[in-house]
Amino acid sequence: MTAPNRNVLWAHALVDELAAAGVDAVCITPGSRSTPLTEAFADHDDVHVFSHLDERSSAFFALGRARRTGEVTPLVCTSGTAAANFHPAVVEASQSRVPLLVLTADRPPEIRDSGANQTIDQEKLYGDAVRWYKDVAEPEATPRKLRSLRTTAARALAKATGTPAGPVHLNLPFRKPLEPVEVEGDVPDDLPELAESGRDGPFVSTTEGVPELDDDTLRDVADRLSEPRGLVVAGPADAPGVEREALAAFAHATDFPILADPLSGARFGGHVRVAPVIGGYDGFLDPSVTESWPDPDVVFRVGASPTSKPLRKYLARVDAEQLVVDPAAGWREAEFTSTDLVVADPSRLMGRLSRLLAGPGSPEWRRRWEDADATHESVVADAAESEAFEGRVLADVFELAPDPATIFVSNSMPVRDADRFAAPSTKSLTALGNRGASGIDGIVSTALGAGSATTDDLTLVTGDIAYYHDMNGLLAIGRSDVDATVVVVNNDGGGIFHMLPIEQFDPPFTSQFKTPHGLDFEPSADLYGLSFTRVEADDRAGFREAYETATTSEGSHVIEVTTDAEESHDVRKGIRERVLDELRE
Repeated sequence: MTAPNRNVLWAHALVDELAAAGVDAVCITPGSRSTPLTEAFADHDDVHVFSHLDERSSAFFALGRARRTGEVTPLVCTSGTAAANFHPAVVEASQSRVPLLVLTADRPPEIRDSGANQTIDQEKLYGDAVRWYKDVAEPEATPRKLRSLRTTAARALAKATGTPAGPVHLNLPFRKPLEPVEVEGDVPDDLPELAESGRDGPFVSTTEGVPELDDDTLRDVADRLSEPRGLVVAGPADAPGVEREALAAFAHATDFPILADPLSGARFGGHVRVAPVIGGYDGFLDPSVTESWPDPDVVFRVGASPTSKPLRKYLARVDAEQLVVDPAAGWREAEFTSTDLVVADPSRLMGRLSRLLAGPGSPEWRRRWEDADATHESVVADAAESEAFEGRVLADVFELAPDPATIFVSNSMPVRDADRFAAPSTKSLTALGNRGASGIDGIVSTALGAGSATTDDLTLVTGDIAYYHDMNGLLAIGRSDVDATVVVVNNDGGGIFHMLPIEQFDPPFTSQFKTPHGLDFEPSADLYGLSFTRVEADDRAGFREAYETATTSEGSHVIEVTTDAEESHDVRKGIRERVLDELRE
Protein backbone atom coordinates (compact mmCIF):
# COMPACT_ATOMS: atom_id res chain seq x y z
CA MET A 1 0.00 0.00 0.00
CA THR A 2 0.95 3.63 -0.32
CA ALA A 3 0.28 5.49 2.91
CA PRO A 4 -0.67 9.19 3.14
CA ASN A 5 1.23 9.62 6.41
CA ARG A 6 3.42 7.74 8.86
CA ASN A 7 0.60 7.02 11.34
CA VAL A 8 -1.40 5.23 8.65
CA LEU A 9 1.68 3.32 7.52
CA TRP A 10 2.51 2.33 11.11
CA ALA A 11 -0.98 1.19 12.06
CA HIS A 12 -1.51 -0.75 8.84
CA ALA A 13 1.81 -2.54 9.26
CA LEU A 14 0.87 -3.53 12.82
CA VAL A 15 -2.57 -4.79 11.84
CA ASP A 16 -1.20 -6.60 8.81
CA GLU A 17 1.29 -8.41 11.03
CA LEU A 18 -1.35 -9.42 13.56
CA ALA A 19 -3.60 -10.74 10.79
CA ALA A 20 -0.72 -12.65 9.20
CA ALA A 21 -0.17 -14.35 12.55
CA GLY A 22 -3.79 -15.49 12.73
CA VAL A 23 -5.72 -12.67 14.43
CA ASP A 24 -9.19 -12.64 12.87
CA ALA A 25 -11.16 -10.34 15.17
CA VAL A 26 -10.64 -7.22 17.27
CA CYS A 27 -12.66 -5.31 19.88
CA ILE A 28 -12.60 -1.52 19.45
CA THR A 29 -14.09 1.34 21.44
CA PRO A 30 -14.34 4.79 19.83
CA GLY A 31 -11.81 7.51 20.54
CA SER A 32 -9.68 10.08 18.78
CA ARG A 33 -6.11 9.13 19.69
CA SER A 34 -6.68 5.52 18.54
CA THR A 35 -7.92 6.64 15.10
CA PRO A 36 -4.93 5.21 13.17
CA LEU A 37 -5.46 1.77 14.76
CA THR A 38 -9.23 1.84 14.29
CA GLU A 39 -8.94 2.83 10.63
CA ALA A 40 -6.34 0.14 9.96
CA PHE A 41 -8.39 -2.64 11.55
CA ALA A 42 -11.57 -1.49 9.81
CA ASP A 43 -9.73 -1.49 6.47
CA HIS A 44 -8.40 -5.05 6.82
CA ASP A 45 -10.57 -7.63 5.04
CA ASP A 46 -9.43 -10.56 7.21
CA VAL A 47 -10.21 -9.02 10.61
CA HIS A 48 -13.75 -8.78 11.97
CA VAL A 49 -14.32 -5.65 14.05
CA PHE A 50 -16.50 -5.86 17.16
CA SER A 51 -17.41 -2.27 18.02
CA HIS A 52 -18.21 -1.54 21.68
CA LEU A 53 -19.21 1.68 23.39
CA ASP A 54 -17.87 0.71 26.83
CA GLU A 55 -14.20 -0.17 27.37
CA ARG A 56 -14.86 -2.47 30.31
CA SER A 57 -17.48 -4.44 28.38
CA SER A 58 -15.20 -4.53 25.33
CA ALA A 59 -12.34 -5.97 27.36
CA PHE A 60 -14.44 -8.70 28.91
CA PHE A 61 -15.97 -9.53 25.53
CA ALA A 62 -12.46 -10.09 24.14
CA LEU A 63 -11.64 -12.14 27.24
CA GLY A 64 -14.69 -14.32 26.62
CA ARG A 65 -13.70 -15.01 23.01
CA ALA A 66 -10.20 -15.98 24.10
CA ARG A 67 -11.50 -18.14 26.94
CA ARG A 68 -13.64 -20.06 24.44
CA THR A 69 -11.01 -20.38 21.70
CA GLY A 70 -7.59 -20.04 23.32
CA GLU A 71 -6.73 -17.41 20.68
CA VAL A 72 -6.18 -13.65 20.95
CA THR A 73 -8.81 -11.03 20.16
CA PRO A 74 -6.92 -7.70 20.51
CA LEU A 75 -8.37 -4.68 22.30
CA VAL A 76 -8.06 -1.10 21.07
CA CYS A 77 -8.83 2.09 23.00
CA THR A 78 -7.94 5.75 23.10
CA SER A 79 -5.74 7.40 25.71
CA GLY A 80 -6.65 8.29 29.29
CA THR A 81 -9.14 6.53 31.54
CA ALA A 82 -10.32 4.43 28.60
CA ALA A 83 -7.22 2.30 29.16
CA ALA A 84 -7.88 2.13 32.90
CA ASN A 85 -11.28 0.57 32.21
CA PHE A 86 -9.52 -2.43 30.66
CA HIS A 87 -7.82 -3.20 33.97
CA PRO A 88 -10.40 -5.58 35.54
CA ALA A 89 -10.36 -7.81 32.46
CA VAL A 90 -6.56 -7.69 32.35
CA VAL A 91 -6.44 -8.91 35.95
CA GLU A 92 -8.90 -11.73 35.22
CA ALA A 93 -6.95 -12.75 32.10
CA SER A 94 -3.74 -12.85 34.11
CA GLN A 95 -5.18 -14.86 36.98
CA SER A 96 -6.98 -17.35 34.75
CA ARG A 97 -4.30 -17.57 32.05
CA VAL A 98 -6.39 -16.29 29.15
CA PRO A 99 -4.54 -14.71 26.20
CA LEU A 100 -5.24 -11.02 25.70
CA LEU A 101 -3.52 -8.28 23.68
CA VAL A 102 -4.19 -4.72 24.83
CA LEU A 103 -3.38 -1.93 22.37
CA THR A 104 -3.68 1.45 24.09
CA ALA A 105 -3.21 4.63 22.07
CA ASP A 106 -1.27 7.37 23.85
CA ARG A 107 -0.27 11.01 23.52
CA PRO A 108 3.25 11.93 22.37
CA PRO A 109 5.91 11.42 25.07
CA GLU A 110 6.78 15.10 25.49
CA ILE A 111 3.32 16.05 26.76
CA ARG A 112 3.15 13.36 29.41
CA ASP A 113 3.29 14.76 32.93
CA SER A 114 2.35 18.19 31.58
CA GLY A 115 -1.31 18.50 32.48
CA ALA A 116 -2.29 17.94 28.83
CA ASN A 117 -5.92 16.91 28.41
CA GLN A 118 -6.76 13.18 28.44
CA THR A 119 -3.14 12.32 29.20
CA ILE A 120 -2.33 9.95 32.03
CA ASP A 121 0.66 7.78 32.82
CA GLN A 122 -0.02 4.67 30.72
CA GLU A 123 3.43 3.15 31.04
CA LYS A 124 3.17 -0.20 32.78
CA LEU A 125 -0.41 0.75 33.61
CA TYR A 126 -1.35 -2.83 34.49
CA GLY A 127 1.71 -3.56 36.59
CA ASP A 128 2.63 -7.22 37.04
CA ALA A 129 -0.71 -8.41 35.63
CA VAL A 130 0.74 -8.54 32.11
CA ARG A 131 3.10 -11.13 30.71
CA TRP A 132 4.94 -8.44 28.74
CA TYR A 133 4.77 -4.68 28.31
CA LYS A 134 6.29 -2.40 25.71
CA ASP A 135 6.05 1.32 25.12
CA VAL A 136 6.21 1.13 21.34
CA ALA A 137 8.35 3.63 19.46
CA GLU A 138 6.66 6.55 17.75
CA PRO A 139 5.70 5.94 14.10
CA GLU A 140 8.53 6.38 11.65
CA ALA A 141 8.71 5.54 7.95
CA THR A 142 12.00 3.64 7.92
CA PRO A 143 12.59 -0.04 7.14
CA ARG A 144 14.30 -0.80 10.45
CA LYS A 145 11.55 0.79 12.56
CA LEU A 146 8.86 -1.09 10.63
CA ARG A 147 10.74 -4.36 11.04
CA SER A 148 10.92 -3.59 14.76
CA LEU A 149 7.15 -2.97 14.87
CA ARG A 150 6.37 -6.25 13.14
CA THR A 151 8.73 -8.12 15.42
CA THR A 152 7.06 -6.50 18.43
CA ALA A 153 3.63 -7.65 17.20
CA ALA A 154 4.87 -11.20 16.73
CA ARG A 155 6.49 -11.26 20.15
CA ALA A 156 3.34 -9.88 21.76
CA LEU A 157 1.17 -12.66 20.35
CA ALA A 158 3.70 -15.30 21.35
CA LYS A 159 3.82 -13.97 24.91
CA ALA A 160 0.03 -13.77 25.15
CA THR A 161 -0.47 -17.37 24.01
CA GLY A 162 2.64 -18.83 25.62
CA THR A 163 3.00 -20.73 28.88
CA PRO A 164 1.34 -19.39 30.90
CA ALA A 165 -1.00 -17.55 28.58
CA GLY A 166 -2.13 -14.10 29.67
CA PRO A 167 -2.39 -10.41 28.81
CA VAL A 168 0.21 -8.35 26.94
CA HIS A 169 0.16 -4.55 26.80
CA LEU A 170 1.50 -2.47 23.90
CA ASN A 171 1.27 1.29 24.45
CA LEU A 172 1.30 3.17 21.13
CA PRO A 173 1.86 6.95 21.03
CA PHE A 174 0.57 8.91 18.01
CA ARG A 175 1.00 12.53 16.97
CA LYS A 176 -1.50 14.42 14.86
CA PRO A 177 -2.75 14.12 12.21
CA LEU A 178 -4.52 10.98 13.36
CA GLU A 179 -6.70 10.65 10.27
CA PRO A 180 -5.56 9.25 6.88
CA VAL A 181 -4.82 12.69 5.40
CA GLU A 182 -1.92 13.39 3.09
CA VAL A 183 1.22 14.74 4.78
CA GLU A 184 3.79 15.85 2.23
CA GLY A 185 7.09 14.01 2.62
CA ASP A 186 5.93 11.95 5.62
CA VAL A 187 6.39 8.63 3.79
CA PRO A 188 9.39 8.73 1.43
CA ASP A 189 8.63 7.80 -2.18
CA ASP A 190 11.80 5.72 -2.38
CA LEU A 191 10.56 3.31 0.30
CA PRO A 192 7.69 1.52 -1.47
CA GLU A 193 5.37 -1.04 0.10
CA LEU A 194 6.71 -0.45 3.59
CA ALA A 195 3.46 -1.74 5.07
CA GLU A 196 4.09 -5.16 3.50
CA SER A 197 6.32 -7.58 5.36
CA GLY A 198 7.86 -9.05 2.24
CA ARG A 199 7.44 -12.52 3.71
CA ASP A 200 4.93 -15.29 3.24
CA GLY A 201 2.97 -15.37 6.49
CA PRO A 202 3.99 -13.56 9.68
CA PHE A 203 7.21 -11.59 9.77
CA VAL A 204 8.40 -13.67 12.73
CA SER A 205 7.00 -17.15 13.38
CA THR A 206 7.15 -18.50 16.93
CA THR A 207 7.36 -22.24 17.46
CA GLU A 208 5.97 -23.20 20.84
CA GLY A 209 6.98 -26.45 22.49
CA VAL A 210 5.24 -28.07 25.44
CA PRO A 211 6.96 -28.94 28.71
CA GLU A 212 7.16 -32.68 29.18
CA LEU A 213 9.03 -35.18 31.32
CA ASP A 214 11.96 -37.25 30.17
CA ASP A 215 11.42 -41.00 30.00
CA ASP A 216 13.04 -41.80 33.34
CA THR A 217 11.05 -39.16 35.21
CA LEU A 218 7.88 -40.29 33.45
CA ARG A 219 8.42 -43.85 34.67
CA ASP A 220 9.00 -42.56 38.19
CA VAL A 221 5.67 -40.70 38.11
CA ALA A 222 3.97 -43.80 36.72
CA ASP A 223 5.39 -45.88 39.58
CA ARG A 224 4.00 -43.42 42.11
CA LEU A 225 0.57 -43.61 40.47
CA SER A 226 0.59 -47.42 40.62
CA GLU A 227 -1.48 -47.43 43.78
CA PRO A 228 -4.96 -48.89 44.24
CA ARG A 229 -6.56 -45.83 45.79
CA GLY A 230 -6.03 -42.78 43.63
CA LEU A 231 -7.99 -39.68 42.69
CA VAL A 232 -7.90 -37.33 39.75
CA VAL A 233 -8.89 -33.78 40.66
CA ALA A 234 -9.68 -31.57 37.67
CA GLY A 235 -9.96 -27.92 38.64
CA PRO A 236 -11.12 -24.99 36.46
CA ALA A 237 -9.35 -25.23 33.14
CA ASP A 238 -7.05 -22.80 31.44
CA ALA A 239 -7.98 -21.91 27.88
CA PRO A 240 -7.82 -24.44 26.33
CA GLY A 241 -8.02 -27.06 29.06
CA VAL A 242 -7.14 -30.72 29.31
CA GLU A 243 -8.14 -32.74 26.27
CA ARG A 244 -11.05 -35.02 27.08
CA GLU A 245 -9.53 -37.87 25.07
CA ALA A 246 -6.37 -37.78 27.18
CA LEU A 247 -8.44 -37.67 30.36
CA ALA A 248 -10.53 -40.65 29.25
CA ALA A 249 -7.42 -42.66 28.40
CA PHE A 250 -5.87 -41.83 31.78
CA ALA A 251 -9.08 -42.77 33.61
CA HIS A 252 -9.20 -46.09 31.75
CA ALA A 253 -5.55 -46.81 32.58
CA THR A 254 -5.88 -46.01 36.30
CA ASP A 255 -9.58 -46.56 37.10
CA PHE A 256 -9.26 -43.58 39.47
CA PRO A 257 -12.42 -41.55 40.19
CA ILE A 258 -12.32 -38.11 38.56
CA LEU A 259 -13.55 -35.25 40.75
CA ALA A 260 -14.43 -32.80 38.00
CA ASP A 261 -15.07 -29.11 38.64
CA PRO A 262 -17.88 -27.87 36.37
CA LEU A 263 -15.40 -25.47 34.74
CA SER A 264 -12.74 -28.14 34.19
CA GLY A 265 -13.99 -29.41 30.84
CA ALA A 266 -14.05 -32.87 32.40
CA ARG A 267 -17.57 -33.06 33.84
CA PHE A 268 -19.39 -33.12 30.51
CA GLY A 269 -18.79 -34.99 27.27
CA GLY A 270 -18.77 -38.43 25.71
CA HIS A 271 -15.98 -39.65 28.00
CA VAL A 272 -18.47 -39.66 30.89
CA ARG A 273 -19.89 -42.89 29.45
CA VAL A 274 -16.71 -44.77 30.30
CA ALA A 275 -14.86 -42.66 32.88
CA PRO A 276 -15.85 -42.51 36.58
CA VAL A 277 -16.64 -38.77 36.67
CA ILE A 278 -17.87 -37.55 40.06
CA GLY A 279 -19.84 -34.30 40.29
CA GLY A 280 -21.50 -34.22 43.71
CA TYR A 281 -18.43 -34.16 45.95
CA ASP A 282 -19.24 -30.66 47.21
CA GLY A 283 -22.33 -32.11 48.83
CA PHE A 284 -20.81 -35.12 50.61
CA LEU A 285 -17.14 -34.47 51.37
CA ASP A 286 -17.51 -33.87 55.10
CA PRO A 287 -15.30 -35.16 57.93
CA SER A 288 -18.30 -36.96 59.46
CA VAL A 289 -18.45 -39.10 56.30
CA THR A 290 -14.86 -39.36 55.14
CA GLU A 291 -13.35 -40.12 58.56
CA SER A 292 -14.48 -43.73 58.08
CA TRP A 293 -13.05 -43.87 54.55
CA PRO A 294 -9.48 -44.85 53.84
CA ASP A 295 -7.36 -41.98 52.58
CA PRO A 296 -6.31 -42.01 48.95
CA ASP A 297 -2.76 -43.13 48.32
CA VAL A 298 -2.16 -40.57 45.59
CA VAL A 299 -3.95 -37.56 44.11
CA PHE A 300 -3.27 -36.35 40.58
CA ARG A 301 -4.31 -32.71 40.14
CA VAL A 302 -4.74 -30.64 36.98
CA GLY A 303 -6.20 -27.18 36.41
CA ALA A 304 -6.66 -24.37 38.90
CA SER A 305 -7.74 -24.71 42.51
CA PRO A 306 -11.22 -26.32 42.69
CA THR A 307 -14.29 -24.15 43.22
CA SER A 308 -15.51 -26.43 46.01
CA LYS A 309 -14.38 -25.54 49.53
CA PRO A 310 -15.35 -29.00 50.91
CA LEU A 311 -13.13 -30.59 48.25
CA ARG A 312 -10.22 -28.28 49.02
CA LYS A 313 -10.52 -29.01 52.74
CA TYR A 314 -10.76 -32.76 52.08
CA LEU A 315 -7.54 -32.65 50.08
CA ALA A 316 -5.90 -30.70 52.90
CA ARG A 317 -6.67 -33.32 55.55
CA VAL A 318 -5.94 -36.57 53.70
CA ASP A 319 -2.59 -38.28 54.06
CA ALA A 320 -1.64 -38.79 50.44
CA GLU A 321 0.96 -37.91 47.86
CA GLN A 322 -0.50 -35.07 45.81
CA LEU A 323 0.96 -34.28 42.41
CA VAL A 324 0.00 -30.87 41.02
CA VAL A 325 0.56 -30.78 37.26
CA ASP A 326 1.18 -27.30 35.89
CA PRO A 327 2.90 -26.53 32.58
CA ALA A 328 3.90 -23.05 33.80
CA ALA A 329 5.38 -24.22 37.11
CA GLY A 330 2.80 -22.10 38.90
CA TRP A 331 1.49 -22.83 42.39
CA ARG A 332 -2.31 -22.95 42.48
CA GLU A 333 -2.92 -24.84 45.71
CA ALA A 334 -3.65 -22.51 48.62
CA GLU A 335 -3.87 -25.23 51.30
CA PHE A 336 -0.13 -25.93 50.76
CA THR A 337 -0.50 -29.67 51.33
CA SER A 338 0.55 -30.96 47.90
CA THR A 339 3.78 -32.90 47.83
CA ASP A 340 4.92 -32.47 44.21
CA LEU A 341 4.84 -29.92 41.43
CA VAL A 342 5.06 -31.64 38.05
CA VAL A 343 5.99 -29.20 35.29
CA ALA A 344 4.44 -30.73 32.19
CA ASP A 345 1.64 -30.28 29.71
CA PRO A 346 -1.22 -32.16 31.44
CA SER A 347 -2.85 -33.57 28.29
CA ARG A 348 0.40 -34.91 26.89
CA LEU A 349 1.46 -36.22 30.30
CA MET A 350 -1.81 -38.11 30.83
CA GLY A 351 -1.60 -39.56 27.34
CA ARG A 352 1.92 -40.86 27.93
CA LEU A 353 1.11 -42.16 31.41
CA SER A 354 -1.93 -44.03 30.12
CA ARG A 355 0.40 -46.19 28.02
CA LEU A 356 2.49 -47.13 31.06
CA LEU A 357 -0.20 -47.75 33.67
CA ALA A 358 -2.27 -50.90 33.82
CA GLY A 359 -5.35 -50.34 35.92
CA PRO A 360 -3.94 -50.05 39.44
CA GLY A 361 -7.28 -48.74 40.71
CA SER A 362 -9.34 -50.55 43.34
CA PRO A 363 -12.92 -51.44 42.28
CA GLU A 364 -14.03 -51.05 45.89
CA TRP A 365 -12.48 -47.57 46.09
CA ARG A 366 -14.14 -46.51 42.85
CA ARG A 367 -17.54 -47.86 43.97
CA ARG A 368 -17.29 -45.92 47.23
CA TRP A 369 -17.11 -42.65 45.30
CA GLU A 370 -19.72 -43.64 42.74
CA ASP A 371 -22.16 -44.74 45.45
CA ALA A 372 -21.69 -41.49 47.37
CA ASP A 373 -22.24 -39.53 44.16
CA ALA A 374 -25.40 -41.53 43.39
CA THR A 375 -26.72 -40.84 46.90
CA HIS A 376 -26.11 -37.13 46.42
CA GLU A 377 -27.84 -37.11 43.04
CA SER A 378 -30.84 -39.02 44.43
CA VAL A 379 -31.34 -36.61 47.34
CA VAL A 380 -30.96 -33.60 45.02
CA ALA A 381 -33.50 -35.05 42.57
CA ASP A 382 -36.02 -35.61 45.37
CA ALA A 383 -35.51 -32.10 46.72
CA ALA A 384 -35.82 -30.56 43.27
CA GLU A 385 -39.28 -32.10 42.91
CA SER A 386 -40.65 -30.47 46.03
CA GLU A 387 -38.45 -27.56 47.19
CA ALA A 388 -37.78 -24.19 45.59
CA PHE A 389 -34.13 -23.17 45.69
CA GLU A 390 -31.60 -21.52 43.43
CA GLY A 391 -29.54 -24.65 42.89
CA ARG A 392 -32.50 -26.23 41.11
CA VAL A 393 -32.21 -23.56 38.42
CA LEU A 394 -28.61 -24.57 37.69
CA ALA A 395 -29.50 -28.27 37.70
CA ASP A 396 -32.30 -27.66 35.20
CA VAL A 397 -30.16 -25.51 32.91
CA PHE A 398 -27.46 -28.16 32.62
CA GLU A 399 -30.06 -30.91 32.16
CA LEU A 400 -32.08 -29.08 29.51
CA ALA A 401 -29.33 -27.23 27.63
CA PRO A 402 -29.09 -28.07 23.93
CA ASP A 403 -26.31 -30.37 22.77
CA PRO A 404 -23.84 -28.82 22.05
CA ALA A 405 -23.98 -25.68 24.18
CA THR A 406 -21.78 -23.16 25.94
CA ILE A 407 -22.95 -22.36 29.47
CA PHE A 408 -21.36 -19.41 31.24
CA VAL A 409 -21.93 -19.19 34.99
CA SER A 410 -21.41 -16.11 37.10
CA ASN A 411 -19.40 -15.95 40.29
CA SER A 412 -20.95 -15.85 43.77
CA MET A 413 -23.74 -18.45 44.03
CA PRO A 414 -24.31 -19.56 40.40
CA VAL A 415 -20.89 -21.19 40.02
CA ARG A 416 -21.19 -22.81 43.44
CA ASP A 417 -24.64 -24.13 42.60
CA ALA A 418 -23.30 -25.45 39.29
CA ASP A 419 -20.54 -27.19 41.21
CA ARG A 420 -22.95 -28.95 43.56
CA PHE A 421 -26.04 -29.50 41.41
CA ALA A 422 -24.96 -29.81 37.75
CA ALA A 423 -24.70 -33.57 37.30
CA PRO A 424 -22.10 -35.10 34.96
CA SER A 425 -23.48 -35.59 31.48
CA THR A 426 -22.49 -37.08 28.14
CA LYS A 427 -23.67 -33.90 26.42
CA SER A 428 -21.07 -31.75 24.71
CA LEU A 429 -21.31 -28.85 27.15
CA THR A 430 -18.61 -26.20 27.55
CA ALA A 431 -19.01 -24.64 30.99
CA LEU A 432 -17.10 -21.39 31.51
CA GLY A 433 -16.67 -18.82 34.26
CA ASN A 434 -14.30 -16.08 35.39
CA ARG A 435 -12.64 -17.87 38.30
CA GLY A 436 -9.23 -16.22 38.02
CA ALA A 437 -10.06 -13.25 40.22
CA SER A 438 -13.68 -14.39 40.80
CA GLY A 439 -15.18 -10.95 40.32
CA ILE A 440 -18.74 -10.19 39.27
CA ASP A 441 -17.72 -7.45 36.84
CA GLY A 442 -17.94 -8.11 33.11
CA ILE A 443 -19.91 -11.35 33.42
CA VAL A 444 -22.45 -10.53 30.70
CA SER A 445 -19.75 -9.32 28.30
CA THR A 446 -17.49 -12.33 28.88
CA ALA A 447 -20.37 -14.70 28.19
CA LEU A 448 -21.33 -12.89 24.99
CA GLY A 449 -17.71 -12.84 23.87
CA ALA A 450 -17.54 -16.60 24.36
CA GLY A 451 -20.76 -16.99 22.41
CA SER A 452 -19.41 -14.92 19.53
CA ALA A 453 -16.62 -17.45 19.00
CA THR A 454 -18.81 -20.52 18.47
CA THR A 455 -21.99 -21.67 16.77
CA ASP A 456 -23.02 -23.50 19.94
CA ASP A 457 -26.15 -22.39 21.75
CA LEU A 458 -25.22 -19.92 24.52
CA THR A 459 -26.71 -19.72 28.01
CA LEU A 460 -25.61 -17.28 30.71
CA VAL A 461 -26.67 -17.93 34.30
CA THR A 462 -26.00 -14.89 36.45
CA GLY A 463 -27.05 -13.34 39.72
CA ASP A 464 -28.95 -10.10 39.88
CA ILE A 465 -26.02 -8.00 41.13
CA ALA A 466 -23.67 -9.30 38.42
CA TYR A 467 -26.37 -8.70 35.81
CA TYR A 468 -26.86 -5.13 37.05
CA HIS A 469 -23.08 -4.61 37.13
CA ASP A 470 -22.69 -5.32 33.40
CA MET A 471 -26.02 -4.46 31.78
CA ASN A 472 -24.02 -2.30 29.35
CA GLY A 473 -22.66 -5.54 27.95
CA LEU A 474 -26.11 -6.53 26.64
CA LEU A 475 -25.60 -4.05 23.78
CA ALA A 476 -23.24 -6.59 22.21
CA ILE A 477 -26.20 -8.89 21.48
CA GLY A 478 -27.44 -6.59 18.74
CA ARG A 479 -24.13 -5.07 17.66
CA SER A 480 -22.18 -8.33 17.55
CA ASP A 481 -24.87 -10.66 16.23
CA VAL A 482 -24.76 -12.94 19.28
CA ASP A 483 -27.86 -14.76 20.49
CA ALA A 484 -28.09 -15.78 24.12
CA THR A 485 -30.44 -17.08 26.77
CA VAL A 486 -29.75 -15.06 29.92
CA VAL A 487 -31.04 -16.60 33.15
CA VAL A 488 -31.03 -14.04 35.98
CA VAL A 489 -31.34 -15.54 39.46
CA ASN A 490 -32.79 -12.55 41.30
CA ASN A 491 -32.66 -12.83 45.09
CA ASP A 492 -32.69 -9.04 45.51
CA GLY A 493 -29.13 -8.51 46.63
CA GLY A 494 -25.98 -10.29 47.68
CA GLY A 495 -27.40 -13.69 48.56
CA ILE A 496 -23.97 -15.26 48.95
CA PHE A 497 -23.43 -13.31 52.17
CA HIS A 498 -25.98 -15.58 53.86
CA MET A 499 -23.15 -18.14 53.87
CA LEU A 500 -20.98 -15.94 56.09
CA PRO A 501 -21.09 -15.33 59.86
CA ILE A 502 -21.92 -11.66 59.24
CA GLU A 503 -25.49 -12.84 58.55
CA GLN A 504 -25.97 -13.01 62.32
CA PHE A 505 -25.23 -9.30 62.72
CA ASP A 506 -28.04 -7.09 61.45
CA PRO A 507 -27.32 -4.26 61.26
CA PRO A 508 -25.13 -4.04 59.23
CA PHE A 509 -26.00 -7.26 57.30
CA THR A 510 -29.06 -6.13 55.33
CA SER A 511 -28.00 -2.59 54.49
CA GLN A 512 -24.28 -3.14 53.87
CA PHE A 513 -23.92 -6.75 52.70
CA LYS A 514 -27.15 -8.10 51.25
CA THR A 515 -27.99 -4.61 49.92
CA PRO A 516 -31.50 -5.23 48.54
CA HIS A 517 -32.03 -3.12 45.42
CA GLY A 518 -35.68 -3.69 44.52
CA LEU A 519 -34.96 -3.30 40.80
CA ASP A 520 -37.34 -4.43 38.09
CA PHE A 521 -35.17 -5.94 35.33
CA GLU A 522 -37.89 -6.15 32.66
CA PRO A 523 -37.07 -2.67 31.27
CA SER A 524 -33.48 -3.80 30.66
CA ALA A 525 -34.77 -6.36 28.17
CA ASP A 526 -36.90 -3.70 26.50
CA LEU A 527 -33.90 -1.38 26.27
CA TYR A 528 -31.79 -3.92 24.40
CA GLY A 529 -34.59 -5.52 22.36
CA LEU A 530 -34.73 -8.86 24.16
CA SER A 531 -37.71 -11.00 25.08
CA PHE A 532 -38.40 -11.21 28.82
CA THR A 533 -40.03 -13.79 31.07
CA ARG A 534 -40.34 -13.68 34.85
CA VAL A 535 -40.78 -16.93 36.78
CA GLU A 536 -41.16 -17.52 40.51
CA ALA A 537 -38.68 -19.93 42.07
CA ASP A 538 -41.43 -22.31 43.16
CA ASP A 539 -42.69 -22.67 39.57
CA ARG A 540 -40.24 -25.27 38.35
CA ALA A 541 -42.40 -26.36 35.43
CA GLY A 542 -42.74 -22.72 34.39
CA PHE A 543 -38.98 -22.21 34.38
CA ARG A 544 -38.27 -25.42 32.46
CA GLU A 545 -40.84 -24.48 29.85
CA ALA A 546 -39.50 -20.92 29.56
CA TYR A 547 -35.93 -22.15 29.23
CA GLU A 548 -36.71 -24.78 26.61
CA THR A 549 -38.75 -22.23 24.65
CA ALA A 550 -35.90 -19.69 24.79
CA THR A 551 -33.24 -22.15 23.62
CA THR A 552 -35.36 -23.34 20.70
CA SER A 553 -36.51 -19.89 19.56
CA GLU A 554 -34.83 -17.25 17.45
CA GLY A 555 -33.30 -14.21 19.10
CA SER A 556 -32.12 -13.54 22.63
CA HIS A 557 -34.08 -13.97 25.83
CA VAL A 558 -33.92 -12.95 29.47
CA ILE A 559 -35.52 -15.27 32.02
CA GLU A 560 -35.68 -13.81 35.50
CA VAL A 561 -36.15 -16.28 38.34
CA THR A 562 -37.18 -14.54 41.54
CA THR A 563 -35.90 -16.34 44.64
CA ASP A 564 -35.43 -15.87 48.35
CA ALA A 565 -31.72 -16.07 49.19
CA GLU A 566 -32.20 -17.08 52.81
CA GLU A 567 -34.68 -19.83 51.98
CA SER A 568 -32.40 -21.15 49.23
CA HIS A 569 -29.51 -21.20 51.63
CA ASP A 570 -31.58 -23.19 54.15
CA VAL A 571 -32.60 -25.69 51.44
CA ARG A 572 -28.98 -26.17 50.39
CA LYS A 573 -28.04 -26.91 54.00
CA GLY A 574 -30.96 -29.30 54.34
CA ILE A 575 -30.01 -31.23 51.21
CA ARG A 576 -26.42 -31.54 52.39
CA GLU A 577 -27.53 -32.83 55.80
CA ARG A 578 -29.81 -35.43 54.21
CA VAL A 579 -26.95 -36.61 51.99
CA LEU A 580 -24.59 -36.84 54.94
CA ASP A 581 -27.17 -38.65 57.07
CA GLU A 582 -27.62 -41.32 54.39
CA LEU A 583 -23.89 -41.76 53.93
CA ARG A 584 -23.23 -41.99 57.67
CA GLU A 585 -25.71 -44.83 58.13
